[in-house]
Amino acid sequence: MNIMIGLQNNLGTKVTLLKTKYCCSLHTARFGALNDSINAAIAATEQDNFNHKTQSSLIFHQQAYHHSPKNFPTEKKFSNSNRRYHRGQVAFGLDNSSSVNTKYNIGLISNSSGAFVSRNYSKMMGEKRKVVGAIDQGTTSTRFMLFDASDMKEVASYQILHENHFPKPGWVEQDPIEIYTNTLECMTNACEKLEGEDYEIIGIGVTNQRETTVLWDSETGKPLCKSIVWNDTRTRDLVDSICKSKAGGDYSKFREVCGLPLSTYFSAVKLRWMIDHYDEVKKAVDKGTCMFGTVDSWLIWNLTGGLKGGIHITDVTNASRTMLMNLKTLKWDDDMLNLFEIPSGVKLPTIKSSAEVYSSISKEVVQNHPLLSGVAISGCIGDQQSATIGQKCFKIGDTKNTYGTGCFLLMNCGHEIVKSNHGLLSTVQYQLGPNAAPVYALEGSVAVCGSGISWLEHNLKLIENPAESETLARTVEDTGGVVFVPAFSGLYCPYWRSDARGTIVGITHYTNSAHIVRAMLEAVCFQTQEVLESMVKDSGLAVTNLMVDGGMTKNQLLMQLQSDISRKKVKVPSYPETTVLGAAICAAFGVGHFKEIKDIPPSPKDKMLIFTPHISEQETELKMKRWKKAIEKSLNWHEE
Repeated sequence: MNIMIGLQNNLGTKVTLLKTKYCCSLHTARFGALNDSINAAIAATEQDNFNHKTQSSLIFHQQAYHHSPKNFPTEKKFSNSNRRYHRGQVAFGLDNSSSVNTKYNIGLISNSSGAFVSRNYSKMMGEKRKVVGAIDQGTTSTRFMLFDASDMKEVASYQILHENHFPKPGWVEQDPIEIYTNTLECMTNACEKLEGEDYEIIGIGVTNQRETTVLWDSETGKPLCKSIVWNDTRTRDLVDSICKSKAGGDYSKFREVCGLPLSTYFSAVKLRWMIDHYDEVKKAVDKGTCMFGTVDSWLIWNLTGGLKGGIHITDVTNASRTMLMNLKTLKWDDDMLNLFEIPSGVKLPTIKSSAEVYSSISKEVVQNHPLLSGVAISGCIGDQQSATIGQKCFKIGDTKNTYGTGCFLLMNCGHEIVKSNHGLLSTVQYQLGPNAAPVYALEGSVAVCGSGISWLEHNLKLIENPAESETLARTVEDTGGVVFVPAFSGLYCPYWRSDARGTIVGITHYTNSAHIVRAMLEAVCFQTQEVLESMVKDSGLAVTNLMVDGGMTKNQLLMQLQSDISRKKVKVPSYPETTVLGAAICAAFGVGHFKEIKDIPPSPKDKMLIFTPHISEQETELKMKRWKKAIEKSLNWHEE
């Protein structure tokens, strides 16, 4: 039986029956796959430059049918794609020889000739829709997202905040159990949002806050202490002691090996401090049951079974942030282990690439969850490196800045390690497979970005929420001469001064809360500009565009100030969650869904926000001069 069904204008509201008195329906559980192919066909026909008329219609051509009329797809089902149908007619040839596996072909109906222009867009309507999962474990929250494997667009997500503990000045701790529990909850809750269609998760990637150090016992599976977070500065005295006794006072002495300076920032000195100060850690080290890792290692060990076969691994990007990995060999370095006196009783994770199948989700851990059980964990990458993949920074010189708790700038340097003479870090950007050559990067870190806005909200009570930082700052034209150096935990790149402290200078009777808030926003931009200047000096490459992401990019005033101060185009992508997207891309590479960079679906350029400088170069120079003067006044406070 042949059936032609036409839907005109507002889809699903007007139905013309051509050869039967019933509307043939499609089962809603299969409709997402059909909708995907509708989009693919339309995109292809648009590329062929068909001269469509403005009237729109959809025509279904079906040879046989078994479905009930009551399930006919509604306008709601078409809503995501409705705007794309105005250029012409699209036809669907359906073969319902089986009520389970329905094949369809999609093509364009020429308005002038009525001919069916066949396109090769067919798939089994009964097959499962493939998605890629990604865990994003950050400084303040954990989330799990699922992306359609065909176009890497988000289809479901779930997020949970966690506590940061501040038991003493400069100390920042987290509960590893809370983070793991939240991760499981995010995964299961995100998957619940997929009800209504058949899905298959082909792989899961993990991206995480880097440097944060976790120790747990291999016999009990329990943490030996709270984790020490990346921005914790309790190890300052230990860093100074190591520098004096083993580096001749040169904090950069070991950059040749690991690419990093001696600092409270990195994991090795946190590990050494934990061994020295926690009895439970000492006992585990003596027994040989102390397991060390960054957050990725802790999560993957638990998700793959924990005490029942969990694997103990990390990837090259996370390992490159410990000060214990050799940048050239991508292996743990004996000299660096000896430098920090890391005993053999500490179990180090095996270093892997950023994209390969490490193991699979334990069925027991997820209680035989139908979507999660046995799924491959096939991607692992530090959060800032992950953002470069989400931003498609695959060319040498591509530079991105993530505006989150802090700011993190990375510049792609290709397959060669670029050494910094201007306070930057040399690090691994990614390695997309165990046999792939690693790609290196220069990185500059700014300790305070979103955390500064949080400080204005919770400590000074100047704003009621982060969004108010923009609205309040816009009530004044400038900072009124106020400069804010938010060195709450010292200064990172390019100064690396743990003795610096927060400073607000230039205050007068004229100063109000709006000036201080605007000065905080400018401080983020000043520090970013100093990192960019260092990158240009070290790499010899020009940076004309700055790709940006992170929660603070929603603040359009901040983005405009960044363009003004850096004298560069600042580009905000249409999809802001590039960090978790990067982890999903790694997972897709790990299972072979993507084999080359060109396989990754491109990001839409038409929805990108672009900011250009609105002030003169002279004004920018004056602002930078004031900033550097304020920096001088923020130094040497710890010693006093």
